[in-house]
Amino acid sequence: MGIIQDIEDKIRRKLKPAALEIVNESHLHAGHQETFDGTGETHLRIRIVADAFEGLSRIERHRRLNALVTAEMDKGLHAIAIEAKAPSELA
Repeated sequence: MGIIQDIEDKIRRKLKPAALEIVNESHLHAGHQETFDGTGETHLRIRIVADAFEGLSRIERHRRLNALVTAEMDKGLHAIAIEAKAPSELA
């Protein structure tokens, strides 16, 4: 199983999101380092809406998601961009 699938499975199991999208943006970072060609699952954007974020600050939401991806960081994930909302924040 790949990094994206591992993360999606963890998030769905732990946070039970109403909406979840994980986008691989690794290709956008090609050339940022001499040895990085933009392949793989190294830079991800996570868009999530979950009841679990109700009443939490932006930092608390980010900490919660970062804690879930610790193992994936050891497998080559370099960075995640997080867009986390509670259902009450949707327009």
